[in-house]
Amino acid sequence: MQNLDWTLGIVMVVSSLGIAMLALLVMAYLAPPRRIVWTPLERLGDPVAFMFRDRALVDATSDARTLLETGPEFLDDWPRTVAILEPRFPGFAEEIGGLAERQHLLLKDETSGDELEAEWRGGLARIVLRESRHDHDAPDQDRFSQAALSEELAILRSVIDDAPMLVWKEDAAGAVRWANGAYVDLAERSMTDGQNVGWPLPRVFEDRPIGPGTGALPRRLSVMLPDADAPLWFDTFDEKQGEETIVFALPADRLVRAEASLREFVQTLTKTFAHLPTGLAVFDRDRRLALFNPALTDLSALPPQFLSGRPSLFDFLDKLREKQRMPEPKNYKGWRQQMLELENAAASGTYQETWSLPTGQTFCVTGRPHPDGAIAFLFEDISAEISLTRHFRAELDLGQSVLDSLDEGIAVFSASGRLMMFNAAYTRMWEHDPSDTLGDISIIDATRHWQEHCAPSPVWGDLRQFAEGREERADWSAEIPRNDGTVLAGRFVPLPGHATLVGFTDLSLGHQPAAKLWTRMPAALR
Repeated sequence: MQNLDWTLGIVMVVSSLGIAMLALLVMAYLAPPRRIVWTPLERLGDPVAFMFRDRALVDATSDARTLLETGPEFLDDWPRTVAILEPRFPGFAEEIGGLAERQHLLLKDETSGDELEAEWRGGLARIVLRESRHDHDAPDQDRFSQAALSEELAILRSVIDDAPMLVWKEDAAGAVRWANGAYVDLAERSMTDGQNVGWPLPRVFEDRPIGPGTGALPRRLSVMLPDADAPLWFDTFDEKQGEETIVFALPADRLVRAEASLREFVQTLTKTFAHLPTGLAVFDRDRRLALFNPALTDLSALPPQFLSGRPSLFDFLDKLREKQRMPEPKNYKGWRQQMLELENAAASGTYQETWSLPTGQTFCVTGRPHPDGAIAFLFEDISAEISLTRHFRAELDLGQSVLDSLDEGIAVFSASGRLMMFNAAYTRMWEHDPSDTLGDISIIDATRHWQEHCAPSPVWGDLRQFAEGREERADWSAEIPRNDGTVLAGRFVPLPGHATLVGFTDLSLGHQPAAKLWTRMPAALR
């Protein structure tokens, strides 16, 4: 009986223990997981320490927060931390990405000896920065110097961030490791909705090659912003610093628009000049042909290939001489001197000559100064005008010869009453040669001169009224006694264009005067 009781007691104890263990297992299963609690960083003794959950900063020491304030203000806590630590510990941004798998990370700055330790625990990352040495007993003057340097650094950062240009630094792989405020602002504007600026900073100019440029001229780049109608243009200048490159980008929108306007203006001028019959040759300040039109190739007989090669002014003139498109000089040395004077005269805007060519053509060549020391030459073929002028001059000479062969003294007045023409008989008869003052002598001046050599007569007043009249006129004549006793027969004839012909015949020489229509001008015409 005792054995049975003992056995039952053991069974009950075992059952109780099983039930208790089962209860503990159920409670352990149903209870929430135990959270790992970090000790606040300030209590751990590390002066510079950060704690992140994913990309959010959950704790940091006071020195760590002070260090964080030195980073780019436009970045969030995590990319700002990476921007601060990456330059001192190269590869930090890549290594920290695998901390969850590695659980522990230790990096060392070989230059200063500083160490960076990162530890992963329960979804939290603790990052500690340990300096190799601490000078807690630094004298006051060192603290003052540090304060002055910090103030100067703040000023320099403010100046760079407020500069009206883009400034950024790229590493050997082309990643943007530092930038000023203007670059960051442009990077934010280039982002689409929902995107934020991270670290490394985005490359705004994707088409820019990695590394510094090799040419001396700036590299022109553009960026198209979302919802923009036109791209933004910049002229970039590169400066190599070791393995890194500093890039300066100056806004060039106005310059691009000005260049586009200039190209359109030049194209408009080119189209206009292409239809001009006058040859145009513009030489720049170095006396190289900068612009010409198709008419120049026709007038100069020079091939377009030669003109497109931008010949010098003297090469251009030498070719004109070879093609007989300029007067043949008597001696080459004198011709070169003449061409030098031509250049000087054109530069002052006083050159204009008529070239009679061996081919029979006649060119009017004009030189005009242009801005920035350039010179423009205009070549105009005036052969037709010269031929017409010569023909007209020949006809005038023939007409004058016919008038000079007459014994009647003739004077012709224009509609305004100015002396236009006279013959040799008129000069002899009145002892008056108005060759030098032709066009300046009026009908009043002429009648006064005639009146001084004649007896008083009303003819001169009637003649003045006749010459100035605009109504319909008819021929008339009159006898005019002179002071020497001779008598002149005068005839007055209206000509086309309200001109007036006055003819004088000396009756004492036995000449028969023309048929007299009236001895006085008709009263109806007075």
